[in-house]
Amino acid sequence: MKIKEIIAALERFAPLPLQESFDNAGLQCGLTEADATGALLCLDVTEDVLHEAIDLGCNLIVSHHPLLFHALKQVCDANMVQRCLRLALQNDICIYSAHTNLDNAEDGVNFRIAEKLGLIDVQLLQPRSIDVGGTTVRASSGVIGYLPDGEDSLAFLQRVKQAFDVEALLHNQLLERPVQSVVICGGAGDFFLDDAIRAEADAFLTGEMHYHTWFGHEQQIQIAVLGHYQSEQFTREIFREVIEQAAPQLPIYDTDVCTNPIQIL
Repeated sequence: MKIKEIIAALERFAPLPLQESFDNAGLQCGLTEADATGALLCLDVTEDVLHEAIDLGCNLIVSHHPLLFHALKQVCDANMVQRCLRLALQNDICIYSAHTNLDNAEDGVNFRIAEKLGLIDVQLLQPRSIDVGGTTVRASSGVIGYLPDGEDSLAFLQRVKQAFDVEALLHNQLLERPVQSVVICGGAGDFFLDDAIRAEADAFLTGEMHYHTWFGHEQQIQIAVLGHYQSEQFTREIFREVIEQAAPQLPIYDTDVCTNPIQIL
């Protein structure tokens, strides 16, 4: 199967028009007419990930975060992005990224987070309609779902910590009412906090929040921040499911490289 056919399958699941205006999802580099020899799935493209792809014989890397987020004015070895791009081109490796289009898609990143937490009746929160080739598609940066039964805030936080295997879970003051409705916005999602409050959700879960955003919400909503990488770690499962359905014979690998640059002492 050609690489372009795999990309087409990914874009049927998460169409590029769903991405935010600041984003650069889609093809990062490479020739898509080539036959795919294998796909390596990751959150971030690093030199170690590229060497892993080379060792595995994969000529396709599918990442969540785009390698080329900002425009390049030169390609040498001045930084990691340039070195990765040179390495990919030298080895005929195609890099494709599905970022905010996958965040915003139905059954995308936030739905997978909700699934890991055991939420039910999950739906897009504040959806907007986007035209994709003459078809109207619903998209949103966040979802709302419900625990089957309300549970106290500490039990909810422990549920999050265990489901995502995080070393440290940031949270605000423990909520003094049961948590049942939960709004989720993976990655850097504090911009969606106000939407969660307007929806009268009991809890808001995201990957990153600015310090000052935390203030003033005590007993209004339970905030939980589990880390950017940690919130999106199951994105590779979505990639695998889409690619396996489109190309069942293609070798597919999850990277063994932990690309999270943040470490906890």
